[in-house]
Amino acid sequence: MANFATALKEEIRRLARKEIRAATTTTKSSTAQHRRDIAELKRQVRTLTKEVNSLRRREQNRAGRPEASERGTTVRFSPSWVRKHRDRLEVSAADYGALVGVSGLTIYNWEKGKTKPREKQLAAWAAVRSLGKREAWKRLEAMDAQ
Repeated sequence: MANFATALKEEIRRLARKEIRAATTTTKSSTAQHRRDIAELKRQVRTLTKEVNSLRRREQNRAGRPEASERGTTVRFSPSWVRKHRDRLEVSAADYGALVGVSGLTIYNWEKGKTKPREKQLAAWAAVRSLGKREAWKRLEAMDAQ
């Protein structure tokens, strides 16, 4: 009887493994297909997002920006201007950042063109841009004194 029970158990195990393998094979293949579909959908979303942003910018340009007199003064920004002005004042990026109200790393990123200043920062930079060397050093000394 022991041989019959052992043989029956082995046969049940074999059939169970076979059924499990069949069930998991379809699950694995459907999971792989779902992952491919998700990746394709992510690519489509990325493409469509870029397109929407592009169209939004075009529409804003087409609608027109307010005139310079309506917006106030227009400040143009160039990374090379930041570097040239900082060199002309002979100050470090950290000191120049203190004059503008930002960090030295921000100044480096502006100079390299990695980032652009926000509206507030642009206005502060425009104010510093008109400073001469003596005035800049006076302001830095006043900041150090505080």
